Amino acid sequence: MSDERTDVGGFEHAKGFVAGEVSGSLGLGPLETQYEELFADALADGVITADERVRLEKAADNLGLDRSRLLKLEQAMVVAYQSRHRVQIVEHYEEAAPSLSPLRVEAEGDAGRALLLKRVEVLEARVKELEEELRRAQAAVNVEVDLSDLEDPTSADGYRQLFRIQTARGDADAAFRASEALVALGAANADEKATFERGRAQTLIAPRGSISQAAWHDFLFHPEQELLTGQIFSLIAPAVLVGRVTSLRRDGKLHVPAPAAKQEVAKATVTAVRAVPWAAAILGLACPALYVEKDRDVGFAHLPGVPPSTVIGKRVLSGKTQLEQAFLVGRHLAWYRQESYLKTLFSAVPDLEDLFLAALIIGNPGLPIADDMKRRVTPIAQAIAPLLEAPQVDALRGCFLRFVEEGGRTNLQRWSAATDKTAARAGLVLCGDLGTALRLLEAEEGAQGEIAKDLLWFSASDRYGKLRRQLGVAKAAVS
Repeated sequence: MSDERTDVGGFEHAKGFVAGEVSGSLGLGPLETQYEELFADALADGVITADERVRLEKAADNLGLDRSRLLKLEQAMVVAYQSRHRVQIVEHYEEAAPSLSPLRVEAEGDAGRALLLKRVEVLEARVKELEEELRRAQAAVNVEVDLSDLEDPTSADGYRQLFRIQTARGDADAAFRASEALVALGAANADEKATFERGRAQTLIAPRGSISQAAWHDFLFHPEQELLTGQIFSLIAPAVLVGRVTSLRRDGKLHVPAPAAKQEVAKATVTAVRAVPWAAAILGLACPALYVEKDRDVGFAHLPGVPPSTVIGKRVLSGKTQLEQAFLVGRHLAWYRQESYLKTLFSAVPDLEDLFLAALIIGNPGLPIADDMKRRVTPIAQAIAPLLEAPQVDALRGCFLRFVEEGGRTNLQRWSAATDKTAARAGLVLCGDLGTALRLLEAEEGAQGEIAKDLLWFSASDRYGKLRRQLGVAKAAVS
């Protein structure tokens, strides 16, 4: 078992590990987020005083922020506050402050250069968007055939047949994974048990590099995690986060950890803390800010904030093996991906439906929906829209058109369940031990729950095998 103080040898990358490009994480502009926090503090009592406005203007100047962008941020936060509390925000000054004054565009000098740079930024964002659309189109031609005839993931017959085939082929990793599933089901014979014992995980994986964005889509995502639905959620996630944080702050429910609880990951000796940057690098994600709260009854918990962070509680600070921690932290970090992050804020399907419709309304204000639904969703869209820049709005328009072309339907209950399964798959990749993952899931969903069934199927699939080979952690044949 790991100890919260002493086990400093775990969660280190192997020599030669090459960290890939960080991709897929929820994106928030680091400078804007500082201003958002300042403005939220100023908004706390419903009155922005002259002194608060001066501090905001000074902060904007010091941070070098775009004033038109700040105006949109402020408008969105004010709308959300006024709507929730049924009050009118007022500013106590006579002359308009610079960030609320009409913007003047000069034809020469630094202003012209700034406009040009802004245009370049917009075009670069559009290029990245088109590259991602091309990658999705190429991925769409792939046909998933992994054990598609296996109607019952808990039946031993398919895994036993797979074990025999892969053993005959000399595919040591595939044979091991089939034997691992059979052992987990309690159905392994002597040969299968022997294969499992030879290859079972005893230590943390030592991959040679990170999981790329393409690998996430091609190997890890559950087939029912519709990419277009996730893309739509990813475009509005930062705006929804700002609104959620503002609401929690207004209601006095925003948890702000003590500064002393913040961890310096480079110097960390607590194994649960060391697990997070280790896992983030392998998953190709940014490492969030980390706080340890020894008395909090959580494991790895998402903390809404601008930017969001992770709280590490007593459930993983002691009493967990490194393999268990690896599974838990992998699953936790998967929710920081931009297409899934909204579920950490609003997990109920009705809430996701409202947010999805609000995004579609931004993409097409004339969207024909029932009057009662429109009355519920329109205020949400109006609060989100000011936080979106032109490329994001254009992307939502494109998403709406694609959504219509693809039939205009999505099943958010199914999508939500699929994201749960994808997160568990990420945990399995880092853990490398199916038995460990299934034991942890059983404590949450009972024996042979839906996520566990998916992991059984996934563990023996060709997609998982390809990912393991790509990472360099597949079992080699014994000579």
